[in-house]
Amino acid sequence: MAKISYDVLLVGGGVASLSAAHALVDAAIRENAPLRLAVLEKGKDFGAHVLSGAVSNPRSIKKLFPDYETNGFPLEGKCAESHVTLLGLKNAWDLPSFASPELNKVGYLILSLGDVCKWMASSLTQKAKDRASIVVDLFTGFGAQEIIYEEGRVVGVRVDSTGVAENDVCHAKVTVFGDKGFLSKDLVKKFNLAPNPQAWAVGVKEIWETERDYSGRVWHTMGFPLLGGNTGGGFIYGLKDKKLALGMAVGLDSENPALRPPQMLQDFKKHPLVQEMIRGGRIARYGAALIPEGGYYSLPTQFAVDGAVLIGDAAGVMDLKGFSGADKAMETGMLAGEVVFDAIRKGDFSTKTLGQLRHAVMGGWIGRELTSSRYYLQAFKANKELFSKHLPRVVKGLDGSGVAAGAAAAFLGDPFGLVGSAVKTKIMMAGTVDFGAVKRKEDRLHSKPDYKANPKEEPAGYAKNTVYSTADVVFYASTHYHHGNNHITEFDAAVCKRCIALYGGGGNDVPCAGDCTAEVHETRTKDGVKYHFMNLENCVQCRTCELVCPYENLRVNPAEHGSGPDFSSM
Repeated sequence: MAKISYDVLLVGGGVASLSAAHALVDAAIRENAPLRLAVLEKGKDFGAHVLSGAVSNPRSIKKLFPDYETNGFPLEGKCAESHVTLLGLKNAWDLPSFASPELNKVGYLILSLGDVCKWMASSLTQKAKDRASIVVDLFTGFGAQEIIYEEGRVVGVRVDSTGVAENDVCHAKVTVFGDKGFLSKDLVKKFNLAPNPQAWAVGVKEIWETERDYSGRVWHTMGFPLLGGNTGGGFIYGLKDKKLALGMAVGLDSENPALRPPQMLQDFKKHPLVQEMIRGGRIARYGAALIPEGGYYSLPTQFAVDGAVLIGDAAGVMDLKGFSGADKAMETGMLAGEVVFDAIRKGDFSTKTLGQLRHAVMGGWIGRELTSSRYYLQAFKANKELFSKHLPRVVKGLDGSGVAAGAAAAFLGDPFGLVGSAVKTKIMMAGTVDFGAVKRKEDRLHSKPDYKANPKEEPAGYAKNTVYSTADVVFYASTHYHHGNNHITEFDAAVCKRCIALYGGGGNDVPCAGDCTAEVHETRTKDGVKYHFMNLENCVQCRTCELVCPYENLRVNPAEHGSGPDFSSM
């Protein structure tokens, strides 16, 4: 087995890994020290598999790139107008700013993280240029497939064999995982690093070219179309060049086995608020990605093992309160760069030395903010009636006599329940009172085979040419797979058949099909027997199916040879 060796190997070409790479190169230049590092990106280009809404606090960007405003750093704009908006079926109402101060994004940077990653990769190459002692290898179309261990220590990864000549193994003194769980989940499981599972949401997003300019304007929405108690909401970000980012994020810990996230986004687009923005425009892009929203109580007990560290989404540092993800991912990358560089100088790659990363993260502003928001997600779970019972009453009033009448109806319908839930929710979100440790179960364990959905309501009068079937909208993800790229493993077909029978008996789709963002999974019948079928060419590499499979019978592997979606400029 051929191999290539580095000081540091970074798995995943997201902002966390690239921030770590920049910090490492900066340290090597500052200390006049030799350094060999490589970044492995499974997409055909840096940014091709990166999808994020990204209205970000600029603090980490300022730290890593103090001249970001003049050095070509890709910006979609700066937020000048920020709204938190309650949606009914017909009307919309902006909440007062004091109601959700964490979602006030004025002054934050509006970004396409895909473009940011592409720029960071290019600038990293330039930074190391003409420095003979520093080797920076950036490999695209090069998916890490398996972690390699020697005597219990991480020594590198196995990769698909197309990326680097004849080499199919990358070895390193330290391997840095910044991925969304493709390989990092194996590390967490092997070393039992997570007493609580991660809580995941899936985000679906479209880019539209519009007739009017909405640049610098940001909306986060609640209410329609999420009125059944599911966590999540919508977002609208005004980009430069008359483009608009529209999306929905929804928690995967749902009793409903058929969330149909792409169709939820289509419903969102039917609302008059959104229709006014996109009418006369055209869709340019579609995509989907996971969001690790568990926060403080889903963090690994260690961010390191012998020979490896976890950063960004692999460590789960995204903060649901204010959707603070990109800045925290970048900061963990920079802190990892410092810890790993120190380990290289010492020649010590033990858990004890690399474990300083968790102390650095939790001892700084990331740790303070995650501690403060430790009950933010749980506030939705513990006060579910507020969102499944009282909020729909408010929304109904919003569409009738106004939001005040809706609030009054909700209050009169159950005054003690409404006030109690609202007060407790606010206290939990603030994080000033200790409610004890949160225990949660995996997302896949929440779905109910006999779930009964409420009758679906939707706005009237929307332009039919602005909404799409899932099969049609996937076209805009620009997916492409090489022949034989069987990247989703079904472990046991018989298990899938039992799952289909169980959920079908309850009148429901199986979760892998009902929650899929790209119509990859479906149920077919042969000789009177229903079985699981996959349209692998549709896959956008989001991993939703793997997480909601009730029997852990699916695994989404990194696409090989640069296959998969193209999320450029999303």
